[in-house]
Amino acid sequence: MSASVQSVLRTVCRISPSILYPLRLYQISLRTCQAALRPFSPPSHAFCQAVSLQDDDAAQPAEDAAQPAEDAAQAPSRYKDRPWDYLESEEYIERYGTKTVWADYKRNHKGAIPPQKTRKTCIRGDKICGNPCPICRDPNVILHPQNVKLLQQFISPYTGMLYDPTKTGVCMKQQKKLNATINIARDHGFLPFQIPHVDYAGDDYSNSHDAVGVTPPAPCLTSREDWYRWYGKIIPDENEVAKVRKTYKDYLKPGM
Repeated sequence: MSASVQSVLRTVCRISPSILYPLRLYQISLRTCQAALRPFSPPSHAFCQAVSLQDDDAAQPAEDAAQPAEDAAQAPSRYKDRPWDYLESEEYIERYGTKTVWADYKRNHKGAIPPQKTRKTCIRGDKICGNPCPICRDPNVILHPQNVKLLQQFISPYTGMLYDPTKTGVCMKQQKKLNATINIARDHGFLPFQIPHVDYAGDDYSNSHDAVGVTPPAPCLTSREDWYRWYGKIIPDENEVAKVRKTYKDYLKPGM
């Protein structure tokens, strides 16, 4: 019995390739036709899937996380017309508190000794350096002559002079803009001038001072002496004197 079963299986295995090959060709051709006719098939409801409440709840935190990024992108336009409002906003207080914008700034540099000058600029085209300066890192910090509270952070209250960029960490490009903005603010009266007091004496502004008085005549004109004492000891060359007299004979007086 077992021998007959084995012989039947062998016969089926020999015949199966000749039977299955046409079936495979038919399946391949059918798939090709379905792929060709797929763009022209009418839409079905299988393409529409209902959104569950769980998916909706999962998508809500993603939208909430993307909202601060959109607000940050709109921040420059929000304070562009009135940049002084940023220093009184909650966003500024949360980020800086009562400190200045450059108080906690530390520049990255190689070695233990910091460089004597700050970098030329923090933004070159579309490339931003790894640790931009306090003005370049915050797009809401805008230099404006009327932004007095921001400008006063970079002015010494004792000398009235602008802080050195090595102390504030501001790049050279922003330092030039800061210096020009402070000068404009002082010209328009938004910032005061600090002129040092100088004590003066009344004699410095009197007409009796030697610098503004009458200059006395030279001593050589009163004593009939030469201006320089060594000038009278010089004996000129007679040949040179004869050449000069011959050249200017029409202009010399008789007897000279």
